[in-house]
Amino acid sequence: MAVSLRGIVKRYGALTAVDGVDLDVEPGIVLGLLGPNGAGKSTTMRMLTAQSRADAGTIHVLGHPVPARSKQARARMGVVQQHDNLDEELTVRENLAVFAHLYRVPRRDRAAAVARGLELARLTDRRDTRVGKLSGGMRRRLLIARGLVHEPRLVLLDEPTVGLDPQIRQELWLLITRLRSEGVTVLMSTHYIEEAERLSDEVALMARGRVVERGVPGELIARHAGSTVEEFPQPPAQIQELEHLLHGQGFTTRRTGADLSVMSAEHLPDSLRDRLGRGKPRASTLEDVFVTLTGERIE
Repeated sequence: MAVSLRGIVKRYGALTAVDGVDLDVEPGIVLGLLGPNGAGKSTTMRMLTAQSRADAGTIHVLGHPVPARSKQARARMGVVQQHDNLDEELTVRENLAVFAHLYRVPRRDRAAAVARGLELARLTDRRDTRVGKLSGGMRRRLLIARGLVHEPRLVLLDEPTVGLDPQIRQELWLLITRLRSEGVTVLMSTHYIEEAERLSDEVALMARGRVVERGVPGELIARHAGSTVEEFPQPPAQIQELEHLLHGQGFTTRRTGADLSVMSAEHLPDSLRDRLGRGKPRASTLEDVFVTLTGERIE
């Protein structure tokens, strides 16, 4: 396994941020950690890099126990945090060169490593530009390239597109897709539903410090929400009665404002449709799965 977590617990005083997480990541896949802020995603990432120590459980990264052999593990993995800590006084090329040195890329290979990073980030024409003059999207691409300058076999991406506009986000999606095509293992935390569905071979849904479900996105949706969710406007006084009726016939529901949403609505019999009235169908999503399993929304 590229990553193996067993019974991981992390507490901050009375708060349990990670509560008994078991998680394996096979080599060569993109695994998305999907969940709302506060679910434990970033804390899990920090423990993988030994920035934070688990209070219980065991962690292995690329075969190395962490934190005991975290230096050896870090030498073979790239880490891209959500916070921008680029050196603004250095140029794009200099930022990559510094990290090539820190990651102990052999001197004879450093120029090629920097050139590869520039090409990967599509910043070759900006190699002599100071980082302080780059746009937000360019900076984020450089952050990712910096974490890849030593050609790691595992990359940790902590909320890689948070705060970026949709166009820049899609540019970074292409970068992550390229990593997968090159056989690099990617563990990515995110709270963007579309991002997890589009990029991940598998997703692990996290809530309140635990992994509540894991699998291929399409299979999770089919299992827990069917192909269609239908939203039925209902008077507040009738919603509870209708929920009881639907649950009794094996349907899962969620409330969305004044609407009652029904999972797997493609299987609703005419008798229930007559009671519910006219609905508005849409395709099921991972968010429907998450709400069904946890009662929480991903925001």
